[in-house]
Amino acid sequence: MVEYLALEQVLDEVRSIPSVYEATVVSRSGMHIAGDAPKGVHLETFVAMSAMLLGAAETATAELKDKLQYVVVELSRGKMVLMSAGARALLVVTASKDMSTADLASKMKDLAGRIGDNI
Repeated sequence: MVEYLALEQVLDEVRSIPSVYEATVVSRSGMHIAGDAPKGVHLETFVAMSAMLLGAAETATAELKDKLQYVVVELSRGKMVLMSAGARALLVVTASKDMSTADLASKMKDLAGRIGDNI
């Protein structure tokens, strides 16, 4: 059972990371679980394509016999970082370019683990 209050508390911690705009928890099947998506996007499309993007990257890296750490999408005005949040979900963050991707992903890692514990 999803612990929504606990998820929102973790998402508040994610949002408090400098440079983070939005944080969204998405099911592996592409459904919105919690959090916010960027303004003006179609939520269902955003979460479904996020799940597909991470899933495709995990499948490709499995062929390399290595474990995927995160996926980053570099945008003209920012970036998206996607990472696993347990066996049933993923964490999608949009952020400015102010923080390095490695630093952002490092801060997200423990929080993503805590999200996985609440789903």
